[in-house]
Amino acid sequence: MHPRFDLDGRVALVTGGSSGLGRAMAEALAGAGARVVVAARRREALEESVAAMAAEGGQAAALVADLAAPEALEDIACRAAEPFGPVTILVNAAGVNLRQPIEEVDLASWQLTLQLHLGTPFFLSRALVPGMRDAGYGRILNLASLQSQRAFPNSAPYGAGKGGIVQLTRAMAEAWSRHGINVNAIAPGFFPTELTAPVFEDPASAAVLAERTAIGRNGTLADIAGPTVFLASPAAGYVTGQTLYVDGGFTAK
Repeated sequence: MHPRFDLDGRVALVTGGSSGLGRAMAEALAGAGARVVVAARRREALEESVAAMAAEGGQAAALVADLAAPEALEDIACRAAEPFGPVTILVNAAGVNLRQPIEEVDLASWQLTLQLHLGTPFFLSRALVPGMRDAGYGRILNLASLQSQRAFPNSAPYGAGKGGIVQLTRAMAEAWSRHGINVNAIAPGFFPTELTAPVFEDPASAAVLAERTAIGRNGTLADIAGPTVFLASPAAGYVTGQTLYVDGGFTAK
């Protein structure tokens, strides 16, 4: 691997790293040499993620945590350093889409969705920034979405959170990049994950979405690896405050 993309010696925390895009991003970082802590609620799924990375020669550890609990985030930041040392790469991939019609969105659903997509990334990042500043190196990757700029049915809270994360990414970059901490977002198109299962369970719906891309297909989990490693690496040293759409050209058409 080109040394500018080498993550050897870096420690990464990936929230939502037990499944879907979070797990794929964790595996990509481990494959580039980072020691990876994956955080989520489900212990069994986390252990499967850790085992998969270990089977490929990576170093990984599980952190069972409720990322939707605001009062737990400082503790999560501290616990994340226990397996391998201070975290210098953070991937905020934990999320939820409850898919409620807009008239049926209740306060609890709204608060959960906005906490996971805005509150947790902000406060967890802020808790880890002092260590990144001390290390002289930090990379924070947030997860945006096609819904950062487009509306989809039955997803008002999700869309609000994903729209907000683009601006939050800019604000975090403005505050912390001068300390060597770059903050960017990845906005995935349609990938086969738990959140998009209702779409991919219907081959006709999946085919329609594939046709809306410039490339002519939906994403595979392997497609997220390169952008993740790039934005986490020294190669992205002059890239900050940006949202990279990894969507096969969906938003270009």
